Amino acid sequence: MRVLVIGGGAREHAICTAVNKSDAELYSFMKNLNPGIKRIAKDYFLHDERNAQKVLEYALNKKIEMAIIGPEAPEEVGVTDVLEENGIRVASPSKKAAEIETNKEFMRKIMEKYKIRGSVKCKTFSNINMAREFIEMLDGNVAVKPIGLTGGKGVKVAGDHLKNIEEAISYAREVIEKGIGGKNKVLIEEKVIGEEFTLQAFCDGSTIYPMPAVQDHKRLLPDDRGPNTGGMGSYSHKSGLLPFMTESDYEEGATILQKIIEGLNREGREYKGVIYGQFILTGDGVKVIEINARFGDPEAMNVLPLLKTDFVDICMAMIEKKLNRKRISFENKSTVCKYVVPKGYGIKPEAGKEIRVDEREVKKAGGHLFYASVNEENGKIYTTTSRSLAVVGIADEIEDAEKICEESLKHVNGEIFIRHDIGTQKLIQKRINHMKMIRS
Repeated sequence: MRVLVIGGGAREHAICTAVNKSDAELYSFMKNLNPGIKRIAKDYFLHDERNAQKVLEYALNKKIEMAIIGPEAPEEVGVTDVLEENGIRVASPSKKAAEIETNKEFMRKIMEKYKIRGSVKCKTFSNINMAREFIEMLDGNVAVKPIGLTGGKGVKVAGDHLKNIEEAISYAREVIEKGIGGKNKVLIEEKVIGEEFTLQAFCDGSTIYPMPAVQDHKRLLPDDRGPNTGGMGSYSHKSGLLPFMTESDYEEGATILQKIIEGLNREGREYKGVIYGQFILTGDGVKVIEINARFGDPEAMNVLPLLKTDFVDICMAMIEKKLNRKRISFENKSTVCKYVVPKGYGIKPEAGKEIRVDEREVKKAGGHLFYASVNEENGKIYTTTSRSLAVVGIADEIEDAEKICEESLKHVNGEIFIRHDIGTQKLIQKRINHMKMIRS
């Protein structure tokens, strides 16, 4: 089968690697030349991934039989719809179904309409004076969110990024006036306290199959300080849970995803593809931070290397609504993923700097390497302003996976930055202690 993967980041490198493990013939459509994808793809085409017509032309030219979309932006512009209208099967949601991610207001309305547990106090505003009243009513304990896509960097939270009520109001005004996220509107939510986790699931429109839970680290600096980023790294545990979670927490997250899928169905927006919930575990159960219409980045790199079932077969089962007949299994291993980013990332990233990567030594150390947003020229790797590459360690215990990851990272050098505390015992114990305090 000829399979097209759309997107050129580390998440897509992980997806391409999973496709490559099957008998499929891999093709890639990406805006940057990902060295890892280039080496394993039968063919590739460089272009803006949001250009549906170009994607279609390439897919038809290469006689593509199935496509998988990695990032959310091509879903937002309807690349899935255009491909399907021309007879190409797609294991990713339609434009209408993907609105569960691309429109945060829509997501909250679905949860409210179908009385889905896990929502928070929230309202949208296009008038700053009304937004001010709501922020003041919540005593400034808020998360201020653009309605649309911002690459994971548009949300600001009281205490972390906003020091007081006035700063929250000021950012809300900026979102409205500048149209951050594509709309002159802002979503204000109550700030909830707890521990975040990601739960990704395969979905065929009615059945979901949840994957191992992952914890992502959005903040740039060690000990969860600094600005929000696209994600600095993540870890998972061999149990499929996280060290601060219970089985019932996991089930609660999975149930919320199932109810959202059912709600979308009732709206005439059948959802096929990977969906994931960004949840927060609180003293009052699991709450929804956001729902995303794709694999997470970096979370895809924690789960896909553990997948024992043929990934292309799973994609076909999602397309053909046969997921309930599919036996899906993952290795019972722990993972730690750490991103390598350009110096200054999150503030003023330095592009065009060489990164020296000894792929052979990374592999010898047991690491799995996934390239992200880099440029390759004459066999050398150079930074862009986005994340550069990720390294994943896999072992029985998180502690050992973290050691493998660190040993592998010794073979990546240059003007780079890595958040080394991800997956360490100290940071995980802090999460466990935090959750114990909240539950008590």
